[in-house]
Amino acid sequence: MQATSSSIRSLFLNGPAGQLEALLNSGAENATYAAIVCHPHPLFGGTMHNKVVFHAMKALNGFGFPVLRFNFRGTGLSHGTHDYGLGEIEDVRMALEWLDREFRLPIIFAGFSFGAAVGLAAAAEDDRVKALIGLGLPVAPVDERNYDFEFLASCTKPKLFVSGSRDQFGPRDKLEKTIKSFADPKKLVFINNADHFFEGRLREMREAIEAWIEEVGIVEV
Repeated sequence: MQATSSSIRSLFLNGPAGQLEALLNSGAENATYAAIVCHPHPLFGGTMHNKVVFHAMKALNGFGFPVLRFNFRGTGLSHGTHDYGLGEIEDVRMALEWLDREFRLPIIFAGFSFGAAVGLAAAAEDDRVKALIGLGLPVAPVDERNYDFEFLASCTKPKLFVSGSRDQFGPRDKLEKTIKSFADPKKLVFINNADHFFEGRLREMREAIEAWIEEVGIVEV
């Protein structure tokens, strides 16, 4: 992994429901990938400033990749209203379009919780996205939400899933069973004694991302 000094650019993306508030951490001049990180559920306080999202960004940016974060519709200064995961998939698609136009590089997708659920649905089918990272995959939400991950059964892109061993929205048995149904290549990493938000274990989560990127050779095109 290379050490880089990253500047941060505030911007607004033109989304399907209006402007979306975003932050771009710049990458190295010789960047080989660009990346996007999606935040957790906005109705429960999730924004692009979430700690898990921030540490995922730092892991990816540490390899010299430019990294885009944005607020889903109705969050922060983003226009529109929350659409219970449907419109948010379109937000991710639009953000991927912007990232491709801006850098013309292969893309790595990462998302946390709700951001993983809706973002993976958009990223898995996009040929420009070459690798997928799901953090705290919510396979057992506590309310009426029911996320469908069947599309990953046929997705042959490299996939990393990182969850806490005490994740209240991703019980180990159910998570292992769900991910077992996904196409290879895939890797599941449990962070010992971590909850859904990796409280007190954010560094280990970040190191799991960094180790996987090196392991699968994503830094080389």
